[in-house]
Amino acid sequence: MKVYDTGNIRNVVLLGHGGAGKTTVAEALAYVTGTTTRMGSVPEGNTVSDYDKEEIKRKFSISATTVPIEYKGEHGDLKINILDTPGYFDFVGEVEEAVSVADAAIIVVNCKAGIEPGTLRAWDICEKFRIPRLFFVTNMDDDHASFRQLVLNLEKQFGRSVAPFQIPIRENEKFVGLVNVVKMEGRKFTKPNEYEPCEIPEYVKKNLGIARNALLEAVAETSDEFMEKYFGGEEFTVEEIQTALRQNVKTCSMVPVLMGSGVNVQGFNVLLQVIDKYFPAPDEFETVGVDVSNGERFTAKYNSDVTLTAKVWKTIVDPFLGKYSLMKVCTGTLKPNTEVYNVNKETTEKIGKIYVLRGKESIEVPELRSGDIGAVAKLSVTATGDTMAVRNAPIMYHGPQFSTPYTFKAYAAENKTEEDKLATALARMMEEDKTLKTVSDPENRQSLIYGIGDQQLDVVASEIKERYNVTLVLSKPRFAYRETIKKSAKVQGRYKKQSGGHGQFGDVIMQFEPSGDLETAYVFEEQVFGGSVPKNYFPAVEKGVQEGCEKGPLAGYPVVGVKATLLDGSYHPVDSSDMAFKTASNMAFKDAFMKCQPILLEPIASIKVTVPDANTGDIMGDMTKRRGRVLGMESIGHGKQVIQAEVPMSNLYGYGTDLRSMTGGTGDYEYSFARYEQAPGDVQNQIVEENAAQGN
Repeated sequence: MKVYDTGNIRNVVLLGHGGAGKTTVAEALAYVTGTTTRMGSVPEGNTVSDYDKEEIKRKFSISATTVPIEYKGEHGDLKINILDTPGYFDFVGEVEEAVSVADAAIIVVNCKAGIEPGTLRAWDICEKFRIPRLFFVTNMDDDHASFRQLVLNLEKQFGRSVAPFQIPIRENEKFVGLVNVVKMEGRKFTKPNEYEPCEIPEYVKKNLGIARNALLEAVAETSDEFMEKYFGGEEFTVEEIQTALRQNVKTCSMVPVLMGSGVNVQGFNVLLQVIDKYFPAPDEFETVGVDVSNGERFTAKYNSDVTLTAKVWKTIVDPFLGKYSLMKVCTGTLKPNTEVYNVNKETTEKIGKIYVLRGKESIEVPELRSGDIGAVAKLSVTATGDTMAVRNAPIMYHGPQFSTPYTFKAYAAENKTEEDKLATALARMMEEDKTLKTVSDPENRQSLIYGIGDQQLDVVASEIKERYNVTLVLSKPRFAYRETIKKSAKVQGRYKKQSGGHGQFGDVIMQFEPSGDLETAYVFEEQVFGGSVPKNYFPAVEKGVQEGCEKGPLAGYPVVGVKATLLDGSYHPVDSSDMAFKTASNMAFKDAFMKCQPILLEPIASIKVTVPDANTGDIMGDMTKRRGRVLGMESIGHGKQVIQAEVPMSNLYGYGTDLRSMTGGTGDYEYSFARYEQAPGDVQNQIVEENAAQGN
């Protein structure tokens, strides 16, 4: 592949709902540009971008993949870096990585399915980052697909910025061609992706007129001169229309709607023309970072002739392919066999060969210029989000913004001897996927893995088995309950053991009562008179209480909020020891705890759920079923509400999956720990029984 200048590069991300046809669009674009010689398909598992074994098995995208294609544009050769992303929400981290380096987006919509939750998510992402975009409507070959109805729905959902650039031509209910609204010309398909001019059918002229007027109004609004011309009844030239539309697309004030059939490879020639004419090149944007040397904001145009800066937007760690750091060159030119400075790690990395990745294929290139996307192999410390620059000009860019993972499960290696192997595999998986994290929970003697959703965690387990031959077992976690007491009791703890020679003797009389402080495990005091227990044994008595609090007598959870007072006792001048008094104290603790009306405290989460207005009733009803308390509801516009509530942490297990089911995938949530509260009696009894059965 040859080297392309910044102005001849387009970085385009494919977004949309799972199953809308994004991978098929990427495959068709590769096929019609001659990048591949055969049109692959998702069902057959032979597409360029879905090459991972898990993707082939499951028949959907899991990772963001680059598919660079070359296209002879109107004003020269183009390199279009297609970024194919997953549509399923569990893999949103991959989308967030790809969006961070995209300059434009194609939102793929299945004409028959219409606007889906993934369509709304894609639009929101483009709005958040102000990414120029277009809608590409697939499945036009379906007899029951209504393009006109879909456009009306898009306009209703997203506003007047939606503008169809094409109107379909159907004969005998078959999709056979389209009308170019900009040029007012008919096109009839002859064979895959090729067409010939044709007359505009009479039956499409009404819809064509509506679409044409909307386009002309948008053109008129781009300047006072055009506005006068429009109201004066003068016709715009095709060049004037195209120039104005390009400006509108770049500023996101117009979103073209195009159409095609991925299966029949129809409509992709026009899509390529639109990418060429209307999508901006990187040099039409600025790159913004921070100059680490002085802390000032850094702003520069994408330019190949200045000092090198590049950002790492994705890492691939594959036991077969090796490790690749995918970069977007922001300024300057990245060349092989050079040294670059990792600003985040404050260390120098050696750049060897430079590649562009097309699916699983790595293609060596002589250099990468500003705005282009490529990869470097075997960097030692560089990770996703790092910035590469030169030491005397240390510019740092923000990395991708990742969603916070809230779904978690306990995990372990099926075979205990493979725990080290599993730890290595998980570290590599987390290097690739920044929405994964592992947490050690020593309190409950478990390891936890966090992700965006259950499906993502299942895929991780499957990939670890496939790549590293380790079986990862996922299970429901133990929750961080606490134990405390509500009453007081005075007890004696007496430990006596005689086994020839020196024995063991410790004797304490202690008072246990609630301390009123649930943040602290225990408070220890002594009120001993007359030396019945020598002072040198006080620390041992406290140690006995401390160890008792680590694993409570009720259900094996940590104890909080206990005040222990040593009142009296006795000792033996020969047999008494620190160990004996610690044991006596621990016996007193356990005895008293069960006499002081022990209760279980459960962790309560503060949760915010963002859902469409229509789903608020279902969400609030579900919160009640989870023993939650709804605290309030606030409208945030765009037909959405934020519901604030408090709910027991244990009842949030699996909530992400349930929320998607209730809202069709349009709901979001976030939560944080709020405090501990007394668990209801039935819940306490159930937890005590479960832990007794498990031997805890």
